[in-house]
Amino acid sequence: MTALTDRTDDRWDDGLIARSRPRVAGREPGDEEGDDGDEGDEALVRAVSGAGSDGGKSTAPPLSPEGYALRLRLDALRQLVGLSRTRLDGKTLAEAGRVLDEAAARRGLSPQHTVVAIAGATGSGKSTLFNSLAGVQISETGLRRPTTAAPIACSWSDGAAGLLDRLEIPGRLRRRPRETAEAETLRGMVLVDLPDLDSAVGAHRDHVDRVLALVDAVVWVVDPEKYADAVLHERYLRPLAGHAEVTFVVLNQVDRLPGESADLVLDDLRRLLDEDGIALGEHGEPGATVLGLSALTGEGVGELRELLAQFTQEKGAATRRISADVDRAAVRLRPLYVADGHRGPEIGEAARAEFEDRLAEAVGAFAAGLAAERAWRRNAGKACGTPWLRLWRWYESRRAPRTLAGLAALAAIGNRGAPAQPAPVEEEVTARQRVEQAVRAVADEAVTGLPEPWAQAVRETAVRGAERLPEALDEIAVTLGAAVAVPSVKPPRPTWWPAAVLGQAAMTLLQIYGGLWLVGQIAGVLEPRLLPPVLLMVAGIIGGPLVEWACSIAARGPARRYGQDAERRLRQAAAGCGRARVLEPVAAELLRYREVREQYATVAAGGTRLSTTRQ
Repeated sequence: MTALTDRTDDRWDDGLIARSRPRVAGREPGDEEGDDGDEGDEALVRAVSGAGSDGGKSTAPPLSPEGYALRLRLDALRQLVGLSRTRLDGKTLAEAGRVLDEAAARRGLSPQHTVVAIAGATGSGKSTLFNSLAGVQISETGLRRPTTAAPIACSWSDGAAGLLDRLEIPGRLRRRPRETAEAETLRGMVLVDLPDLDSAVGAHRDHVDRVLALVDAVVWVVDPEKYADAVLHERYLRPLAGHAEVTFVVLNQVDRLPGESADLVLDDLRRLLDEDGIALGEHGEPGATVLGLSALTGEGVGELRELLAQFTQEKGAATRRISADVDRAAVRLRPLYVADGHRGPEIGEAARAEFEDRLAEAVGAFAAGLAAERAWRRNAGKACGTPWLRLWRWYESRRAPRTLAGLAALAAIGNRGAPAQPAPVEEEVTARQRVEQAVRAVADEAVTGLPEPWAQAVRETAVRGAERLPEALDEIAVTLGAAVAVPSVKPPRPTWWPAAVLGQAAMTLLQIYGGLWLVGQIAGVLEPRLLPPVLLMVAGIIGGPLVEWACSIAARGPARRYGQDAERRLRQAAAGCGRARVLEPVAAELLRYREVREQYATVAAGGTRLSTTRQ
């Protein structure tokens, strides 16, 4: 559809004739039926650019507090959708995307106009009310049903072409009201008469649904016979309960109700609206306006005209309508972002410690620490043992090939060049199961209380990180674990070790000196005194094992600390691998959830309802 920008050819007749527009290819603009997709694209372009009969150059008024709050909510919703695209499916975010698109399109058009639709069931008299408000016969009325086949618009001022283009109302169905003093009070309003919402023609119902999703406010017209119609309440009023501030419910044809029947029907209508969840604007509270009138006799039409005039002059209907759309989208998205029972997007310290303990168990950190402790004590025994014991061990190692144990040792030495035998299948499976169980446990702890989409995302992140984790832990166990259990360099010696070695040397010298002294006496070289050399030899023989025993006692503490340090290094290596592959990606996913939760909180902040002057 082409926007009306040529003001020189625009002509208004007496309110009954549509604005004249040049024909294109032998047909009127707006009559295209085979280019719906092109029309939608063109309308979106015009909506974003703000094009209309005013060229989109009208200066936007400064934002009101409600408008500023709505802009913050829309920005938060846009960020929310962006952060959630890779976590939620497109169908889930479709409603939020539609709200953003429609809000951008509406905010790009004239803020000085308020688009109000008149909707109702067959025979409710909405077209009669439409004509009564316009002051001229615009919409066809009669007994034939349905009477209105397509939306008809009536604009009380210029500059609404862009809005009508967005509603896809062709130029031949655009009208102007009768120029009266009453019409001047409605300047800025665009009134749209819709087809019957319960029409047997499917295209008519499609028109109703499409326009209702785009207008700023709705006047629902009901009659005394069909005001409780299930189609009206279940398909329209109940789903739009959050749009109460931009809703008018009019009981038409009250002239047909005798006495106090009109008040009784109005009370029952209010009861039904309350059951639908629609807040009623009574006692100074914001909400839907309910009143009775007769479009045929004019009773109550003036009151409705005054309410619509006040509603239009406020110029806040578009903001309230978009805000209500955001509210509805936030309610639908709440189960995807809000977890009332979740304590916070983080992994607890207890869960981290348990995860690291299981990884340490998988790499055998405790066993490696015991092996390192035994190696330290073995080295201490070798350094602090008696020379004779060390000589005996050297001799045993020299004669070992002649024994069965020596032959086994030689066989083991000969197999060093051969490839290592794989670990038993049972041990490998057990280690992998431990790792998988550790990952599953920490993921279950992290997703406690999370909404299902984000819980699934956290689990998938943990599973992806754990794909190569068993192999990485095996490498740590083979490299660092073997180096810890059988160190390539001797463990550091404590400060008392040289004194122990000196003591063993002294005990050995005593034995040697006592033995030489005794041999000299036997040979007759020295004066025979048997007791002193024997005592020296006994002191050396007993003192050596005593020094070795004391050293073994003293070595227990350092050996234990050395083993604990080796176990800690292996645990830290396994924990670092687990953090890099599992915990940090899971924590990043939880941080993303916290970000979207904060954005959702901003989006849902309007759930307390924006303030309004309709009081």
